[in-house]
Amino acid sequence: MLKTLGAQIKEFKRDSFLTPVFMILEVLMETIIPLLMASIIDDGVEAGDLGHIYFIGVLMVLAACVSLFAGMMGGKYGARASTGFARNLRKAMYENIQTFSFSNIDKFSTAGLVTRLTTDVTNLQNAYQMLLRMCVRAPISMVCAMFMAFFISPRLASVYLIAVIILGFFLGIIVRRAHGYFLAVFPKYDDLNASVQENVSAIRVVKACVREDHEKEKFKTASQNIYNMFVKAESIISLNNPLLMFTVYACIIVISWLGAQMIVSDTLTTGNLMSLLTYCMNIMMSLMMLSMIFVMMTMSIASAERICEVLNETSDIKNPEQPDTCVTDGGIEFRHVTFRYNATSAKPVLDDISLSIRSGETIGIIGGTGSSKSSLVNLISRLYDVSDGAILVGGKDVRSYDLDTLRNEVAVVLQNNVLFSGTIYENLRWGNKDASDEECRRACKLACADEFIERFPDGYNTYIEQGGANVSGGQKQRLCIARALLKKPKILILDDSTSAVDTATDAKIRRAFLEEIPDTTKLIIAQRISSVQDADRIIVLNNGVVDGFDTHAALLETNEIYRDVYQSQTGGSGDFDEGGAA
Repeated sequence: MLKTLGAQIKEFKRDSFLTPVFMILEVLMETIIPLLMASIIDDGVEAGDLGHIYFIGVLMVLAACVSLFAGMMGGKYGARASTGFARNLRKAMYENIQTFSFSNIDKFSTAGLVTRLTTDVTNLQNAYQMLLRMCVRAPISMVCAMFMAFFISPRLASVYLIAVIILGFFLGIIVRRAHGYFLAVFPKYDDLNASVQENVSAIRVVKACVREDHEKEKFKTASQNIYNMFVKAESIISLNNPLLMFTVYACIIVISWLGAQMIVSDTLTTGNLMSLLTYCMNIMMSLMMLSMIFVMMTMSIASAERICEVLNETSDIKNPEQPDTCVTDGGIEFRHVTFRYNATSAKPVLDDISLSIRSGETIGIIGGTGSSKSSLVNLISRLYDVSDGAILVGGKDVRSYDLDTLRNEVAVVLQNNVLFSGTIYENLRWGNKDASDEECRRACKLACADEFIERFPDGYNTYIEQGGANVSGGQKQRLCIARALLKKPKILILDDSTSAVDTATDAKIRRAFLEEIPDTTKLIIAQRISSVQDADRIIVLNNGVVDGFDTHAALLETNEIYRDVYQSQTGGSGDFDEGGAA
């Protein structure tokens, strides 16, 4: 873990080195000041030597100025090092997340990743700054103060040593008990973020179903869980202060009583007693800082472990050592493909799939809910890797291709369409960042998106709100299809991406594909048979196996599932899952 986190310090090593150096300088100056003060009292005030008072006074001012300067510089470099460390952590995590395959992403919830990028990194940032400053300052200050106390009076300094040992023992118990609560609180943060994210993204559904009270209660529960955890942790941590204060005042009383006796017996001077009381406060304050450090470190260790989980996660899907960088055509072949999302699952999602699709063919894919239609097409662009068997694109195993090359040649319009904040042009150029305005308009025409875009006052410069909130479901789908077409792919996959489009527009889109991109292999997942009946061939999936693969006419004759669904849909039901494909 330390190696993983240490790699993110990078260009802030100098700041990380200078911070403790200035902290040590500050402590040394603060340690000298009580000795100078004792000299003023013993050799200046009691002896009536005004010159000595002036001289030592100047030294005290200089020591204070150096201490102030060192503290300021330590704060400056510490802040730069900790904020830079946090920046690098967020950057490294975000970049690593971009390399994840779908199977890697499935290991983390969206809310969990957000918490790690925000709350956990902030905890680690604060801990790192505390580590560079207080974690250096506190022990050095305590050691120096203890050394000076023993130098002045070993007998009285023993009181400090005993107090430190006892206090350290009890602080260790407190921190250990609080650690468990801090470990448990961060998953609760994930639940809270998930509640907020889900509510905001689905606010229209919440209001349409009048479920505001339910959402409030869900958020209240998640928030209350965090509250309860922190109350328990802070209740334990709150024992720090009274325990510390009791120890400080007990030490002051004992030192004052013993010191007074020693002054009367001329074995200790008044100035030395004042210095010892000052060192007492230094030691106890150092212990207080150390207890705060332990608390922060306890929290940060939990955060560090969660951050390292993301940083150390490696993609299940990697480029081969010498990848192919050219996809010759859109031909697809499944050779005895079996796929499991979880390697330990007894039943595969796809079982022994063998298919051969020629380049340029239009293939329809239908099946009941949960029949693994999306899983089938996700394997083509290596969003997941097969468990057994092989998938060939352009006559080569997809695992032999450079990932960027393969995915640039396989355009996918997923079932859940996503638009980003920005203009229509900017959204379209996600498909091809170098696409001209004319190419964007051409793609929109093929996707039948031009007809509604031209009705917008700003046309293609219309601003799309986050998630495409200001366009309808059908408009969003057509924009996503246009975006995919701009890639000029050899394979185009439409994963139920015309479900929100009326049948007339659906027919126009399919006709445009046939006429304008005849060389592109088109895979169309649909629930409506009308959307795929004109395809060259149709795959009928049933519980992860191919139940039929033929033309519309042939399937009507030979495939019972297809025939039942067709009859139910043409009879008015229109629901594939009622057609016997379950």
